[in-house]
Amino acid sequence: MGRALLPKHVAAVVKAQKDPLKALEMFNSVKNQDGFKHTLFTYKCLVQKLGLHGEFEEMEKVLSEIRENVDNTLLEGVYVEAMRNYGRKGKVQEAVDVFERMDLYNCEPSIHSYNAIMNILVEYGYFNQAHKVYMRMGVNRVESDVYTYTIRIKSFCRTRRPHAALRLLRNMPYPNVVTHCTVVAGFYDSDHEAQARELFDEMLAQCLCPDVTTFNKLVHTLCKKGLVLESEKLLNKVLKRGVSPNLFTFNILIQGICREGALARAVWLLDSVLREGLSPDVVTYNTVICGLCRNSRVVEAEEYLHKMVNDGFEPDCFTYNSIIDGYCKKGMVQDANRILKDAVFKGFKPDEYTYCSLINGLCQDGDPDHAMAIFKDGLGKGLRPSIIVYNTLIKGLCQQGLILPALQLMNEMEENGCHPNIWTYNLVINGLCKMGCVSDANHLIDDAIAKGCLPDIFTYNTLIDGYCRQLKLDNAIEIVNKMWSQGVTPNVITYNTLLNGLCKAAKSEEVTEIFKEMVEKGCAPNIITYNIILESLCKAKKVNEAVDLLGKMENKGLKPDVVSLGTLITGFCKIGDVDGAYQLFRRMEKQYDVCHTTATYNIIISAFSEQLNMNMAVRLFSKMKKNGCDPDNYTYRVMIDGFCKMGNVTHGYNFLLENIEKGFIPSLTTFGRVLNCLCVEHKVHEAVAIIHLMVQKGIVPETVNTIFEADKKVVAAPKIVVENLLKGGILLIMPMKYYMTVLEIKRYLRKDSQCEFSSSSAVDKIIYLERDDSCSSAWFSHGASSRIPIRMVNFMVFEHEPSRIPCSFLHLVYNLSPRLHTILRNFGPGTFSI
Repeated sequence: MGRALLPKHVAAVVKAQKDPLKALEMFNSVKNQDGFKHTLFTYKCLVQKLGLHGEFEEMEKVLSEIRENVDNTLLEGVYVEAMRNYGRKGKVQEAVDVFERMDLYNCEPSIHSYNAIMNILVEYGYFNQAHKVYMRMGVNRVESDVYTYTIRIKSFCRTRRPHAALRLLRNMPYPNVVTHCTVVAGFYDSDHEAQARELFDEMLAQCLCPDVTTFNKLVHTLCKKGLVLESEKLLNKVLKRGVSPNLFTFNILIQGICREGALARAVWLLDSVLREGLSPDVVTYNTVICGLCRNSRVVEAEEYLHKMVNDGFEPDCFTYNSIIDGYCKKGMVQDANRILKDAVFKGFKPDEYTYCSLINGLCQDGDPDHAMAIFKDGLGKGLRPSIIVYNTLIKGLCQQGLILPALQLMNEMEENGCHPNIWTYNLVINGLCKMGCVSDANHLIDDAIAKGCLPDIFTYNTLIDGYCRQLKLDNAIEIVNKMWSQGVTPNVITYNTLLNGLCKAAKSEEVTEIFKEMVEKGCAPNIITYNIILESLCKAKKVNEAVDLLGKMENKGLKPDVVSLGTLITGFCKIGDVDGAYQLFRRMEKQYDVCHTTATYNIIISAFSEQLNMNMAVRLFSKMKKNGCDPDNYTYRVMIDGFCKMGNVTHGYNFLLENIEKGFIPSLTTFGRVLNCLCVEHKVHEAVAIIHLMVQKGIVPETVNTIFEADKKVVAAPKIVVENLLKGGILLIMPMKYYMTVLEIKRYLRKDSQCEFSSSSAVDKIIYLERDDSCSSAWFSHGASSRIPIRMVNFMVFEHEPSRIPCSFLHLVYNLSPRLHTILRNFGPGTFSI
């Protein structure tokens, strides 16, 4: 005689079966066995199995069967299990329905049922509904227990009312460590760190020490807030009381540290896992690998991939996708392909995320054709692309200006049963606007509406930005009006875009009108809005109104930033009030608590330099460096220009050298200013040194790069630079009369087609070169009467007698280009000597 089948045997099989439907099939099959009858225990096990796997339709059928076969007053545990199953899957309404049906089926809810439904409601943010359930408890005279208090405290903390949670904690009959930790987490989450620490220390003083599971929840809250150091301090406190962290503790801390970008500490903590006698798991390695990839340290991430494999762990989809995405974002698509091939060889099947990373990386790398090929390859391998994959490819195509292929892909989407959404249209509209095809983008919106995709705020903002960039401001205003009629409320970005367009078009009155409309419509201006208004007022030279607006900003609680104050300083400078600009500059840090930047220093230094107040400019330049604001190329250019205008060539020369030592490349104009001044001061050696320095820094004409032999390049480069400076008008000679022969001038300007002479005997006649200051052209005076315009190079600036060329200039030309020297050597006797 065989052993009888007992309910505990059936329950064990149901629990062990991984497939819920097979468990149900087995459950139903044993009904037919003689002498066997399902009990409340077997039914509860099956409800739990079906609910955990989301088989809710079958679960409801089992619940109906239970009500027929078991006393309904005993079914509270089953209903609680059903509610929790619905709650795990986010089906809040279904869980509430189960709770509400309990009374209907003669099963009176106890505190366990109330706690279960309240906890689900709080977890999903239905705090008011949870409070109503709590009030019903009081009406039905159901006594609260410690779990009820904990759920209520959690509700207060989730709604950022930690002080109310603390009062409830004080009124609890027997507060436990879980409740204390919930309130501590609530204080941290509401940025009351001091009170959170105080309560945590009070809890430990009462010998309430959290276990590792409770403590991990607190650490998780802290790390999500970015309070990793704080969580480490709490960890040290509980370690002293004998609490040993588990692997989950380390994983949370590593994840938090990686989010902060402190990867060296994350790696050190990974090593600490081994020191604590724990073994890292796939989650640990994935956390470190993901953190490294997000911080562009993909090569190190790949090293940890190999270490992970060597330690016996199998990388999963998250591991491979993190590294592939990391390489793609760095533009190293070949390395991403290498990782992918290796992963596929080991059994990895690329998913949507993999293809999105590759497509995005190839498009960013400027290879949309390859991205399209990858997409088609995925289709051939059974990929069923979602809207995300299509949008990724469309975005890449639009970024490369390939709007037609993007539109074709949109049509293919619909053919493949994947309909474009408004984000798809927004990507193409954005691409069209960037290409200047704003009218086409506007027509595409009509197409989107016809296909059921209603434009959102991003759609309209993109279109407004497109019109503003083209200065079609009437069209932009028309779109704003259209938004109201379509039920889309313009936001601060909408108005800022429109205001910025009007400001750039110097329409200060329209800016003021739109700003007033913005405020009247209830759209609160932000700091960017006020900065645009300030710029508009300063452009219109209404600096006093701009100062008044700055005060209004402060009254409304908006703190002026460096852009606000920099705009005002520039406004003062434009109206010639440098003293007012300087006073505001000085008040920036003291009154407005805004630190100076290189840009603000540049504005005020440039103002003093233009007024030739170089003493003040030098003082500010020195202070700038002391305050940690490194001068940039513009700073040096302004200083050099100022010194050159003042005739202080020594300081200009020194600033030029310092500029180059800092790694900046001055403009040719800056070089020319210093060269001109050096030659005026007869400092030929310094001028020659600058020419050679330009050659060393690669500031040479393209002609130099065509010389392949190194020795020839060394000799020719300085000469070519001088010629280029002369031809470009960088090196100048003030209006002078020089004795030159026509032959020599024609030889120098042999490529100048405009150079024409009426006399073939001009070689023997004296020619005078004059510069007409009223225009940019030069003239050859042939004899006393006729003047023939030619395109002529400018030479160096001098204040000498017209009949003489300074020896310093000729030394410079001779040292760098003997051929040029010969052109200028036909002067009267005694003019110079070499």
